[in-house]
Amino acid sequence: MPARASGLQLLGEVAGSGYREPPALVRRSDGQTIQLTRLLYLVLSAVDGERSHGDIAELVGRQVSRAVTADNVRALCDRLRTLGVLRRADGSEPELRRSNPLLALRFKYVVSDPEVTNRLTAPFAALFAPVVVALVCLAFAAVCAWLLLEKGLGSATHQAFDRPGLLLVVFVLTVVSAGFHEVGHAAAARYGGARPGAMGAGLYLVWPAFYTDVTDSYRLGRAGRVRTDLGGLYFNAVIAVVMFGAWWLSRWDAILLIIATQVLQMLRQLAPIVRFDGYHVLADLTGVPDLYRRIRPTLLALLPGRWHDPEAGALKPWARAVVTAWVLVVVPVLLGTLVLMVLALPRLLGTAANSLRDQAALLGQHLGDGDVPGALVRLLAVVAIAVPVLGVVYLLGRTVRQVLEHTWGSTEGRPGRRTLAAVAALTVAAGLAWAWWPAPGTYRPVQAYERGALQDALPAALLETLPVTLDRGTPTGLVEGRPGQAQAVWPAGTTLPAADAPALAVVLVPRSGADAATQGSSTDSGTSAAPAAPTWVFPFDRPLPPAEGDNQALAVNTEDGGTLYDVAFALVWADDETVANTNEAYALASCTDCRTVAVAFQVVLVVGQADVVVPQNLAAAVNYSCVECVTHALATQLVVTLAGPLEDPTTAQLQELWREIQAFGASVEGMPLSELQARLTAYEERILEIIREDPAALPADDAPTSSPPTSSGTSPSPTSSPAPTGAASTPRPAPTAGTTHGSSPSGAPGTTDSPSPAPTAGPTGSVAPDPTPAPATTGDDATTPTPSGDDATAPTPSGDDTPAPTTTGDDEPAPTTGGVTTP
Repeated sequence: MPARASGLQLLGEVAGSGYREPPALVRRSDGQTIQLTRLLYLVLSAVDGERSHGDIAELVGRQVSRAVTADNVRALCDRLRTLGVLRRADGSEPELRRSNPLLALRFKYVVSDPEVTNRLTAPFAALFAPVVVALVCLAFAAVCAWLLLEKGLGSATHQAFDRPGLLLVVFVLTVVSAGFHEVGHAAAARYGGARPGAMGAGLYLVWPAFYTDVTDSYRLGRAGRVRTDLGGLYFNAVIAVVMFGAWWLSRWDAILLIIATQVLQMLRQLAPIVRFDGYHVLADLTGVPDLYRRIRPTLLALLPGRWHDPEAGALKPWARAVVTAWVLVVVPVLLGTLVLMVLALPRLLGTAANSLRDQAALLGQHLGDGDVPGALVRLLAVVAIAVPVLGVVYLLGRTVRQVLEHTWGSTEGRPGRRTLAAVAALTVAAGLAWAWWPAPGTYRPVQAYERGALQDALPAALLETLPVTLDRGTPTGLVEGRPGQAQAVWPAGTTLPAADAPALAVVLVPRSGADAATQGSSTDSGTSAAPAAPTWVFPFDRPLPPAEGDNQALAVNTEDGGTLYDVAFALVWADDETVANTNEAYALASCTDCRTVAVAFQVVLVVGQADVVVPQNLAAAVNYSCVECVTHALATQLVVTLAGPLEDPTTAQLQELWREIQAFGASVEGMPLSELQARLTAYEERILEIIREDPAALPADDAPTSSPPTSSGTSPSPTSSPAPTGAASTPRPAPTAGTTHGSSPSGAPGTTDSPSPAPTAGPTGSVAPDPTPAPATTGDDATTPTPSGDDATAPTPSGDDTPAPTTTGDDEPAPTTGGVTTP
């Protein structure tokens, strides 16, 4: 009588299967799970050690509604015996032979048997109640957002490595959390009604790993199986929330690293490439228990004429589409990883040997100093370096052995195929010898400056043979933040630097970016934008960005033949004791036949009493190595002191006018400069007219005054003339207004016009002194500041040529040549 093997478990048909005919699963005493067709499973289910082949045939025939003979059952029983699920014909137990896939867990060690696992996971099953799951997920999301977007990990990393004892605590808790991850799988299976099996540890790929036997979860539906797959990730979230509570109580930032490790572990587990949680989620969603067994039939079905092969068509259409997409991703990734592992092995071994020497030296130093925590940290570092290297070597050796064994068995009795296999093996051996030959640099440790991209792992000789050019990250010339190649002059008779013995050098690297761009900004309501800044070519520092309450227009043109405008308009309400708003317009050009214009217009409304009012209005036009270029900077600033807040109708009128001014600022390109300045002056008058009509802010017996604009023209070498600035104020009986204009054009030959206005009312009602215009000086690439304000003096010009001063008033200036001037 046929009888089942001892310890056999019938798991039943897979619910929600992706197969057209759902398979059934059985589990042998050695833990091997076997997938059976429905007919084989029915025969195995009918075997009880008492029924004969005829009895089994009669029972199975009724279940499948087909005629089944005793001979049919004998043939099926022989098939089941080869799978190790039935006893031999003599009644002895079968010889069990487990499958030995490449990507399987190795060196497994059982920590808890099924009974212990069930007792251990029973209390945690309650965590899968829907309400608890929702609360934990919300808390986990909040903790991650706070840690990664607000708190950061800098202080945690510093504290952990500064105090080795804390680093050890982090390491131990991280290992414990990995074990708790497996408890999550077991608890999820138990919550769904399955019985979890043994728990233990082993080696997966190149890293130690924990595992839990949840084969019994195949009894569950698709939702129950997916819950079991995600149970470990859910428990990672639980750990993260608990660790946040521990940090809240202790304020030890090093604990936050444990939260970061949980997030990293979850991301790694979601990868469906190898047998991590993501792989099992995909398998259970599609209802295909072993995706790797589908690789061969799926690839064969892609060949011409093989799409309708029975084995390939065993899956439902939607499941076949998902599995085919998975195969097309996984196979290239695994093959590419294997190739890169082979090519990178020499560098990996060299780096590991170098690191092991360093860590061993530090370990001896800590032991000599009696620093036990530091010594344990170094010991862990040695293990962390050695384990993956040994794992890679083991994985490569095992791959070679399995390929050789499979090839030898499949070519037995076929001398032609065996000869071709031998030739292929010799070719691969020659390639490995070429890649691993101890030539200079082959086993060189990886350096910090190396990029480590995929193509960097390929030998240079191999790259030269490829039909396409791959970027190795060392372009001709130097690029900031990347390796590069450039010629260098080195003193004769000295040792040249090498990759293993680099030399420190100072290298000037030009900034990357567009040749011309604008950068205007305003901290208040304005119309300017701030695109990427162009390469800075001028022999002075870039103007500082505007501070709060300031306004700046900055046009930097380095494009030959280009036209560049930058406009910044701002309306500022000031109610502080000190008013020091700055309005700046910078037009900077280094190009040929180009036009550069910067316009800054700022209105400052000072509400109430201010102790100090010192606004600044600056305009600078600079030509540097500029030929046939027109450069103009216009800065207009209106400062109005109000007795009190404006009434609502007045405020509404101002807002409506300001919207009109902003619309005007967006359409100034191409407008004649004289018209541009006239329009801004007209807008100033309209602003003052609106304010004058507000009795609460400006008494009728006080009329605001404004200073006439100051302007400067240029000859081929530009000059600049900033407007006067207001002095400190004293308490005033009535509010007043003042305007300052700075105009700094430069361009084609023309006149310089710098009128000296009579004393006028400043921004606070006090009399502002008449500034003394400074002579514009020129020379080859000379820079000369032009003073502004009280008691300003012109510094001594610099350059190779003697400067030619300009004249003020209505006379023509003396001609000047070359160079550059700045305000």
